[in-house]
Amino acid sequence: MTTDRDPESGWMRQPEAEENGSVLPASAPPSEELPAAPASPAQQGSRYSHLLLDYDGSVLPFLGGMGSYQQRLVLLTWIPALLLAFSQFSDFFMLDQPDKLCKTNGSHHVTRSPLGNESSPAPEVMLALPPQLPTTPSPRMAHPSNDSCLCREWTYQIHAGLVQNVVSKWDLVCDASWKVHIAKFSLVVGLIFGYLITGCIADWIGRRLVLLFSVVFNLVFGLSVALSVNVTMFSTLRFFEGFCLAGIFLCLYALRIELCPPGHRFMITMVASFIGMAGQFLLPGLAALCRDWQILQAVIICPFILMLSYWYIFPESLRWLMATMQFDASKKQILQTIHRNRINTEIDIKGVMPELERELARRPKKVCIVKVVGTRNLWKNILVLCVNSLTGYGIHHCFAKSLMDPEVNMNIMHNFYANYFAMAGITLASCLAMCPVVGFLGRRGGLLLFMILTALASLLQLGLLNLIGKYTLRPETGMSETVKNKFSVIFSIIGMFSSHAVGSLSVFFCAEITPTVIRGGGLGLVLASAGFGMLTAPIMELHNQKGYFLHHVIFACCTLICIICILLLPESKNQSLPENIPDGEHYTRQPLLPHKKGEQPLLLTNSELKDYSGLHDSVAIGDGVSENTTVNGIKST
Repeated sequence: MTTDRDPESGWMRQPEAEENGSVLPASAPPSEELPAAPASPAQQGSRYSHLLLDYDGSVLPFLGGMGSYQQRLVLLTWIPALLLAFSQFSDFFMLDQPDKLCKTNGSHHVTRSPLGNESSPAPEVMLALPPQLPTTPSPRMAHPSNDSCLCREWTYQIHAGLVQNVVSKWDLVCDASWKVHIAKFSLVVGLIFGYLITGCIADWIGRRLVLLFSVVFNLVFGLSVALSVNVTMFSTLRFFEGFCLAGIFLCLYALRIELCPPGHRFMITMVASFIGMAGQFLLPGLAALCRDWQILQAVIICPFILMLSYWYIFPESLRWLMATMQFDASKKQILQTIHRNRINTEIDIKGVMPELERELARRPKKVCIVKVVGTRNLWKNILVLCVNSLTGYGIHHCFAKSLMDPEVNMNIMHNFYANYFAMAGITLASCLAMCPVVGFLGRRGGLLLFMILTALASLLQLGLLNLIGKYTLRPETGMSETVKNKFSVIFSIIGMFSSHAVGSLSVFFCAEITPTVIRGGGLGLVLASAGFGMLTAPIMELHNQKGYFLHHVIFACCTLICIICILLLPESKNQSLPENIPDGEHYTRQPLLPHKKGEQPLLLTNSELKDYSGLHDSVAIGDGVSENTTVNGIKST
């Protein structure tokens, strides 16, 4: 059996005799020669060409790498990021809590909405994670007095640039204010279910079909939202709209990753993030032009009609077709790409096309995400990233609430637009910082650094601020409430900055280490975990922030656990994407600092780990590790 070795990282990819989704069998040590048995027809049918599954090393160079055709496809995955951002952040405008004016005997009695109830944008996860839901004030300000609610007719002053929104249209104030939180809740829940279900379907029927159906149903449900007759209908339709938005984002994210060679994946993903942030910055102007929430909803949804043309101009992911052994469809798409890139088919050094011709009769083999349960390493990597995304987006609400706390004397943050653009600015700064950090430290190093910053900001905010608060009660110490508020603002900004990076990198990291045959399901799990973290915001708003301190303490503890778990992840920088589950199993952890030549590593090699039977003890234990053992513990030939 031959192995291919990456000279930079030492990651070995071995051809396996098992089909996609199978667990790696125990193998004999390299030193033993097993007698060759004649292969049965069934065994011959289970073997496949390693050349065709080495997409980054063989197929992509044959197609011209990032040729003009591939570049146009990447551009088509960028454009919808703007539309997705409009839909994701529209809740800040349609569900903003306005000031109330009660008409009494010809006069107006003004009841201002809680300052902390103004929207604060979310950390943006490549545009598709549910937006950070508005923070709320302290419990004593959450409910107006009964006297202020004894009014039959209200006049509203909306902060968010609209003349009318959902709250003012159906008088969702006082006793009906809980319906606003349910409306926010429905979009987040729709996104969670959408990520989980569409991710699995995309691995079974393909990214292109799921993308098309998501666009069609998003148009149906999105336009129906604008025609809602009551808040119940609005909340229900927003759930289905969120479901479809999740399918669009997940498919575009997977297609973008699968189109790129290893050196371009992070850059191309970050460009999509910046385009989404441009939509976040442009949305207030769009809302001011529309003036009414129904017009705003229609204007946001109608451009998705242009995405219907993707059925004709956007092909299925070639990488997914090759990984699932759909070689007949792969051949047609390869010929189309060769024609578009004007490549000479005679220059086929590795013989991709002849090998493809020999494999045309092979039956497709598709895999479901549940196959991960039978793996040894892959499920652990996905679980670690799920916990990271859950923690990053869960703790973000804690920092956002601290920054918008009415007790903190920051009058400028009590303005809706100052609040909105400040949060968007923090998100932009976080994405800008991710580029050099990840380029220098890699995926695992960057994720570890940002998680450490998140943990420090959280622990200092919980511990140091309480200590400063005690000293402010003693005038001789020179401490004042202003000092405490300044520290709170600093820690909140740092925490929001780093927690956004943690969530974004967790999603990107998962897309790189999850095999192509189950990439949709793996991405769906991590994105849904981030959605569960974001659900803590509307749940706490619904309960008037009861248990907020405990909420922050729990997530602060989770950051400490995540710091340890991140060390168990492999490094995926400049590595080829794993195509099937055995490839993902070989994607094992590397040490942060490579051991010196001749030094005995503390971890067993892969060949030793795979032999649980104890039948192959012929290898001497004291022989040490040969010089051709890689950093991943896989022996090279």
